[in-house]
Amino acid sequence: MTEAITQSELIKRLLLAVVIGGLVGLEREMRRKPAGFRTNILIGLGCAVFTIISMSISPSNPDRIAANIVTGVGFLGAGAIMREQSGSVHGITTAATAWMNAALGTAAGAGQYTLAIIGGAITLAVLAILGPIEALIERKFGAQHD
Repeated sequence: MTEAITQSELIKRLLLAVVIGGLVGLEREMRRKPAGFRTNILIGLGCAVFTIISMSISPSNPDRIAANIVTGVGFLGAGAIMREQSGSVHGITTAATAWMNAALGTAAGAGQYTLAIIGGAITLAVLAILGPIEALIERKFGAQHD
């Protein structure tokens, strides 16, 4: 049986999930995407809470609840993806961001600080740096459609 999480440890885990979710959400908000600041904070925080609950009610099998986070966030992501009459699809990056943010919140909730911080930094770099590069490539070579 694992020992209970101290109150200060609990606060650190939840705040890390909020900070990472907030930074990801801020980047999305600045790009005027539908899932912005509050949404990403709530995704990260919710995943951290579910992970902590999972670890506390079933220390020998903590993956029971945490595994279902993937399904729940997949449902949220599916709602973010829109197909227009023209056949173009929008919202895939938003859905992937929600999914990644859920993983980061789960890592924070599990006390995997290094994983959450490095994963959050890489996620922010992908969103901030690769977005403009992708737009440049699409302008130069045209978007590829199936």
